[in-house]
Amino acid sequence: MTEHQEIALDWMSGQQEQPPSAELRPEVPHPARMYDYYLGGKDNFPADRAAAEQVLSISPLVRISAQANRAFLQRAVRTLAEQGVRQFLDIGTGIPSAGNTHEIAQAVAPSARVVYLDNDPIVLVHGRALLAGAQQGSVNVLQADLRKPEAILADPAVRDLIDLDRPVALQLFAILHFIDDADDPYAIVRTLVDALPSGSYLALSHATGDFAAPEDAAKGPAVYKSATAQLSMRTREQVLRFFDGLDLLEPGLVTAPLWRPDQAPRDTDQQVAIWAGVARKP
Repeated sequence: MTEHQEIALDWMSGQQEQPPSAELRPEVPHPARMYDYYLGGKDNFPADRAAAEQVLSISPLVRISAQANRAFLQRAVRTLAEQGVRQFLDIGTGIPSAGNTHEIAQAVAPSARVVYLDNDPIVLVHGRALLAGAQQGSVNVLQADLRKPEAILADPAVRDLIDLDRPVALQLFAILHFIDDADDPYAIVRTLVDALPSGSYLALSHATGDFAAPEDAAKGPAVYKSATAQLSMRTREQVLRFFDGLDLLEPGLVTAPLWRPDQAPRDTDQQVAIWAGVARKP
């Protein structure tokens, strides 16, 4: 048994508060752990690595896309914190790595409050371990399912840190492409955004097949069929619909590396298969 399995099993056996209802299932690839592998992390299992390598064999740009998505998150959080946002609701946070939302936001504003939500036990184990002993009373890591937005909004632990009468940055980074059309991702986002006051923001990124050859477009999603969540890539026009009724910040909806870049452009920037944008609720 690996160290990660021992930690997670101890947690699920009741040695930590709020045990997750989801099973660990290390033999089944999980998108959060695959993403960790793309980023060069070690919090993944053989099944995650095997599935990730299948995806990378189809498109080596996936690793670059994951890194670009992470960098976009950091630039977006920093931008919003600099614009005065002090509350961040990060749903589908993934396994913690350097430059988390609370680190970026609190570097700008130490009073910033952050709630992380995810449904993967490993994510929650590592997220809470990251915060343990840090005395970060303004940060919490919770279990939640994005497909149940009403439950997220009503969760007392969320409401304890997030005041829905004040502007909130709703963060949906690389998570909506794991919501099937049958679960109506547009209604999910609308429910969350409608609950936020004027001056709040929606920041999201989303995988796309817009730049893939037709014969390759379905290969990546096919790998995820064996994982705990399916991959539903969407076009730029489909991703743009998530921002209906909101005011997109410049430069609009672009590939992740092109959203307010802080480094010189690379040849691959316009082909990174991640659409990214930030918008303000009027």
